[in-house]
Amino acid sequence: MQISYNTLKNIIDFTETPEELGKLLTATGLEVEGIHEQLSVPGGLKGLVIGEVMECTPHPNADKLRCTKVDIGTGELQDIVCGAPNVASGQKVIVATVGATLYPTEGEPFEIKKAKIRGEASNGMLCAEDEIGLGKSHAGIMVLDTTLPNGTPAATYFNLESDYVIEIGLTPNRADAASHFGVARDIKAVNGNAIKLPSTIDLPYGSEASSIHLSVKNTEACPRFCGIEIKGVTVKESPTWLKNFLTSIGVNSINNLVDISNYICHFLGQPMHIFDADKIDGAHIIVTTPTAGTPITTLDGVERKLTGTDLAICDANEKPLAIAGVFGGEHSGVTANTKNVFLEVAYFHPDWIRRTATAHSLKTDASFRYERGTDPEMPPYAIKYAANLILELAGGVLSSQVIENYPAEVPSHKFSVKFKNIDRLIGKALGKEKIKSILTSLDIEIKSETDEVLDLEVPAYRVDVTREADIVEEILRIYGFDNIELSEHLSSSYISEFPVTDSDTQQLKIAELLAANGFNEIQTLSIVKPAQNAVLGDTEHSDVKLLNPLSEELSVLRNSLFFSGLQTLSYNINRRAKDLKMYEFGRVYGKTQVEDKNKFFDKSVLGMWMTGQKTAETWKHKSESLTFFDLKNEVLKVLSAMRVLNIKTAESDEELFDYGITYLLNNRVVASIGQVKSKYAKFADVKQTVFYAELDWAYILKKYSSKIGFVEISKYPEVRRDLSLVINDEVNFEQIKTVAQKTEKKLLKSVDVFDIYKGDKLGADKKSYSVSFILQDDEKTLNDSQIDKTMEKLITVFEKELGALIRR
Repeated sequence: MQISYNTLKNIIDFTETPEELGKLLTATGLEVEGIHEQLSVPGGLKGLVIGEVMECTPHPNADKLRCTKVDIGTGELQDIVCGAPNVASGQKVIVATVGATLYPTEGEPFEIKKAKIRGEASNGMLCAEDEIGLGKSHAGIMVLDTTLPNGTPAATYFNLESDYVIEIGLTPNRADAASHFGVARDIKAVNGNAIKLPSTIDLPYGSEASSIHLSVKNTEACPRFCGIEIKGVTVKESPTWLKNFLTSIGVNSINNLVDISNYICHFLGQPMHIFDADKIDGAHIIVTTPTAGTPITTLDGVERKLTGTDLAICDANEKPLAIAGVFGGEHSGVTANTKNVFLEVAYFHPDWIRRTATAHSLKTDASFRYERGTDPEMPPYAIKYAANLILELAGGVLSSQVIENYPAEVPSHKFSVKFKNIDRLIGKALGKEKIKSILTSLDIEIKSETDEVLDLEVPAYRVDVTREADIVEEILRIYGFDNIELSEHLSSSYISEFPVTDSDTQQLKIAELLAANGFNEIQTLSIVKPAQNAVLGDTEHSDVKLLNPLSEELSVLRNSLFFSGLQTLSYNINRRAKDLKMYEFGRVYGKTQVEDKNKFFDKSVLGMWMTGQKTAETWKHKSESLTFFDLKNEVLKVLSAMRVLNIKTAESDEELFDYGITYLLNNRVVASIGQVKSKYAKFADVKQTVFYAELDWAYILKKYSSKIGFVEISKYPEVRRDLSLVINDEVNFEQIKTVAQKTEKKLLKSVDVFDIYKGDKLGADKKSYSVSFILQDDEKTLNDSQIDKTMEKLITVFEKELGALIRR
């Protein structure tokens, strides 16, 4: 949301600079994401001054050029060659000095430089209005009627004011602040100054009665509707102040009537719509819910079918003129030929507007505000203010009083709060008077009070303040979170353990571990293409489909993080970032059939991707590609940090991988690691080798224990013995390790492979593993007899169970 600094200053007094105001607003909960200067004319006419033509003579080498000497207040006349037909001595003109950049109405900006034109020096330029972006005329230079001294900046003559645009990242709960008026209310709460909204004097009603009648059939969706008719308007260009306001907030100027409706929306936070009154058949406005399938062509030229739960503003034949609170209709809108208009300002129920906007995939400035909740008390003021502006900027006469339908008042929020709870939740006693002062500054009325309790009435426009905790938040954001001091002595009223694992803390720990090892975190959408899920297998009965997708391309929830990460790899690789290590914590979704009913499930997983080079090439070292074992090592670091011990390893049967392994805990897969099949990489437009691991993060968290076990470090030495085992090709190292640990549980501390050999000398389908065994007794030093006995026992088991040939 964009807010004009100058407009805020017009409606409330404050002394803060734009940067200081940004900090103030952020402290009150309106996070300022950026502040930038907005110039009403491109370039702000910098380098342009008022000059006086002291001499004007024909150019000696060109019939259509003039040589002038111009006083620009520097004490020295400037030679400037000019081709304008109206240049003459004694004129006050606009001079672009050397170094100035001009921003013409049409064309690209250009810089003024010293030059020689047909042999004569020219140190500047006398400007026409189109050359400096002030208009379209190029008939001649601008001749000024002014007594301002030479050298006065042109911006001063034209009263150009720069503005600052404050970009606010509005959170969904702060619907009350979706306007300049709403932001001003927060400033008022902090500095106590009154808001100065434009007054709406008694409207000058004409003698002719309104021909428009009003009926509201769905008062649940439309609790309040105001309308007024104005006849004899003139549609034309908006004045400069209005165009400047709209430009500052990123809205294009259309014409005076449309601009007024946009101004009211962004200034007051009250959307409105202006109908061409002559296009309302039967001169009757009906607010109702048309039947499903009723067509309407909206202002963007698209024909849409109403759903049966869409509120619409219709004519006497109940033909929709607009989708209420969302989008106007093409055939009833204002055009250049419009003479009579009907203004609509209403309060619509947020639930109805939110449902309609979502169903039609329409997000407009109006729906943005209506679906969050507008002020039900604003329509009477807004329609009168809009009518005043139309009479001022478009002429015409009012042909009626404001017609209104408001059968039942939208209730405010009434509840009680206790002083002791306010102090407890804040962590500091602010004092009763300070609390009441803040609440009053926020337009929260104190209906009654005792020494312990306040009975409050919160305006209906504060849709986010409905309970005691909300009141505490309001007090805190105005008082200032930074003004709550930390206690000198932090203490706890409990000493018991909390065995429940804090998932956020553990996730942060692993995120920091991965970041320290060169990984970057990614966050991808949970909503994906059906084809993306389908690549991983038959998903016809397992996909979780959205009931109301925004598009067919994004209509199901992902069943794996796999392709989300591949797409991110592809995006970066296509931009020449080819060496990547990424991870993502996310949720995956699915469903199963249980007794002919769908049972939906989701779980948290951790995805890890690696591709490209492990190290960059230098003069000393050649580049080294990442391998499967690099990713395996990172996964083991994660499992170790989460204290997932006693895992077993099995070859992966994952469809995703050319080869890989699976880690099991209690016969449940906790991690799968492998090299991604090239066909899946190509599906995501990745043309290099990718390694992927997916960890069952939810189960890992479940098995995590905060308890840490310690054992005394043995004071007796380790002994290493090596064996070379010739085994069948299908036997893997994990089997060797498992057999060894099962055979010798007391002395064997670790088993590792340090060499693998395959060749013709061993025979077909054979390989040789060189394996090291670390032996240690925690109670005494091992002697040769014990060591030899242990190794013989291992050799016998390897020969018997694995068919190994021991090479001594």
